[in-house]
Amino acid sequence: MLPASIAVTAARDPHKRSGRAALETSAGGVVYRVFNGQPLFLLIRDSYQNWGFPKGHLETNEPPDVAALREVREETGLDDVALDGAIDTIDWFFRFRGQLVHKVCHFYLMRSDAASTTPQQAEGITACRWATFDEATSLVSYANARDVLRRANAIVWGEDPAADPAQAPTPRAGVCRRPSH
Repeated sequence: MLPASIAVTAARDPHKRSGRAALETSAGGVVYRVFNGQPLFLLIRDSYQNWGFPKGHLETNEPPDVAALREVREETGLDDVALDGAIDTIDWFFRFRGQLVHKVCHFYLMRSDAASTTPQQAEGITACRWATFDEATSLVSYANARDVLRRANAIVWGEDPAADPAQAPTPRAGVCRRPSH
């Protein structure tokens, strides 16, 4: 039993609003297309030269999956995009103009057969780029976005995204097949 003078605090739920931070909710997509039997992932570069995934704020009463599709289409110019399913919800804190912001972002896996993109320059998107998983992993600017990419890649290959990659799970029937060596 703990002495009464010791306060015990519960672990913070990342989806609950912090009293000091403004809550912002966004949604975005990790888009892939298959080229020569291998998935290529679509990255965008923002005005700060950071590589990541298309995402943006939810509009009033807009479900996250609908917002994710809308943001991907707007920021990349891709009209041919289909939603495959949820990947993960991540959150982080940052300061903007002196205000602490708690950002929550829902990410969805999406696929496309189109290769041509048009970055939405009015929103500060300076480039779009298709990259292999290894290229994308080295380009993505933030660790939490790299984690989302790893989960997306596992899902594309039909693997359990929560599994230890060192365990090399057997892929289920899907679009992509790992090359045999």
